Amino acid sequence: MRNKYLHLFLISNALIIIDQFTKFMAASRIPLHDSIPVIDNFFHITHIRNSGVAFGLFAGQAENNKATFFVAISLVAIAAILGFFHRTPERHKLSLNGLILIFSGAIGNLIDRILHREVIDFIYFFYKDFHFPAFNIADSCITIGVGLMFLDMFLNPSGSDPSAS
Repeated sequence: MRNKYLHLFLISNALIIIDQFTKFMAASRIPLHDSIPVIDNFFHITHIRNSGVAFGLFAGQAENNKATFFVAISLVAIAAILGFFHRTPERHKLSLNGLILIFSGAIGNLIDRILHREVIDFIYFFYKDFHFPAFNIADSCITIGVGLMFLDMFLNPSGSDPSAS
């Protein structure tokens, strides 16, 4: 990783564009709460709006300033992610890439919260009575990013804190 900040800029911009494009395509082509089956009885593209946080948590709460609160929390989280990224040594490539993914996902969902006051979700998996909450590319980035950071902790136990120099 020649310049970790250039890597952050290029990868995060690409992921944010992909996230926003896929959300736009789902929202503009599928009416709210409608589905397009991709794999019958397993995977649909479904237009859902999530006014809560991950997996719909707090979606049922009163609207009074909820979107503003989530935007503020997102901004604090993004600042923390950038702080960890800055302090993470370049030898911790998994953690750096994980932080880039988490940053990208946080920005992607923040854009939705600012523009729509909720997040557009469209990837929906289910099997019989098991229904996994709908999600989007940004959510996938965050989940994979956290996984990469945990993997780095286990592969490099002597420096389990990737932010420590």
